[in-house]
Amino acid sequence: MALILALISSLIWVVLTFLRGAFWQLLAFDDDISKQESLARWPQVVTIVPARNEAETIARTVVSLVKQDYPGELRVVVVDDHSEDGTGVLAREAAEKAGASERVLILRGAALERGWTGKLLAMQQGVESGVARETDYFWFTDADIEHAPDTLRRVVQRAERDKLDLVSLMVLSQVNSLQERLMIPPFLYFFLKLYPPSWIANRKRKTAGAAGGCILLKRGALERIGGLAAIRGEVIDDCTLALAVKRTGGGLWMGLTRKSVSLRMYRSFTEIQDLIARTAFTQLGYSSLLLAGTLLGMAVTYLLPVVFTFSAQPVVWRLGLAAWALMAITYSPTVRFYKLSPLWAATLPLAAAFYTYATWLSAVRYWLGHGAQWKGRSQAPVKSSAD
Repeated sequence: MALILALISSLIWVVLTFLRGAFWQLLAFDDDISKQESLARWPQVVTIVPARNEAETIARTVVSLVKQDYPGELRVVVVDDHSEDGTGVLAREAAEKAGASERVLILRGAALERGWTGKLLAMQQGVESGVARETDYFWFTDADIEHAPDTLRRVVQRAERDKLDLVSLMVLSQVNSLQERLMIPPFLYFFLKLYPPSWIANRKRKTAGAAGGCILLKRGALERIGGLAAIRGEVIDDCTLALAVKRTGGGLWMGLTRKSVSLRMYRSFTEIQDLIARTAFTQLGYSSLLLAGTLLGMAVTYLLPVVFTFSAQPVVWRLGLAAWALMAITYSPTVRFYKLSPLWAATLPLAAAFYTYATWLSAVRYWLGHGAQWKGRSQAPVKSSAD
């Protein structure tokens, strides 16, 4: 049995390494090294920032938006989604200090409507605002990201040059503490494995994904899918939006950047656990069968190779070591992206065990009626007795 499982684990890693869209080769979609071009006409853009209790970061986010080195017209809409920490006031003060009050609109969030998630309803308010009526593109960004001055210029250039409807960037997350160094790079690795960027960009493939922290979306594409109302109840709104755009014939591209940085810090393993648990069971469609398969798959793929490496059977430990080696090799570009020591590449199995536990916790919270928690709200659909 050990030999069979070791063989399965090693075959899984051969497939992931060579047949999964080269998801681990980050240089292929690193936007920071892409060629920059100019445009004859720079389209109008409205940035929409849904913000709920973001007092620690909103000022830096707003300043980074109004200071974009963008030749076209740019307006910023911050939708204060019932914050209790003065987020809206701080956003307004930041715009005033930056001398950009006339370009920044602060909206008070509407009452949460049945069937909508709070974030998507806030985004919808921004889309429906007066300043957004004639815009060419919407730029959706989170309230805890500090964008580089050329971020908007780069994503607009790519969208216009390649005739794309949606361009998205994964921004750099903080990796200062032990828990961040151990758990945040794997978050990127696992995400790219689920949504290989080369498959996202391929119009012939069904794979669609996006990073919600930075999404440039063409107005026509949003109208074509029926607006944000078409995805109003989705917890994983970024990838669902990308899928809706691709299904209606739109072109997508998702890349990486170190220049724009997430300001959010994870001060404990519990905070990272909650980050994973918020959407893990949602990703599985709230299916107990898929949950069982995922837990088993994670064990066979990430944990057993380590166990088998220390087996007394020569064939088993060689297969286990080969699988672990491929795991580390494919993880190494992500480790380098975060400028960490190469030794961190060997720790992926430990992170996988943590993610497996958080996935199980995500299901438990859903069964208890507390699924998809975000900013004090449970966004998962109510579990019925028939589920």
